[in-house]
Amino acid sequence: MLKFPYGISNFQRLRTHGYLYLDRTMALSDLEQVGEQLLFLRFTAFGGFYGAAVF
Repeated sequence: MLKFPYGISNFQRLRTHGYLYLDRTMALSDLEQVGEQLLFLRFTAFGGFYGAAVF
């Protein structure tokens, strides 16, 4: 069974206790090639959202 790392900020604990870890390092080059303006949206559980614009 997969264990999702909700609220775990300790990388060593994440790796040694069998939590799900997805390495997305290879995707960084794709993001850099997209363009100069990126917008990341993260929706909250209560209908609001956090936005971070990178220009």
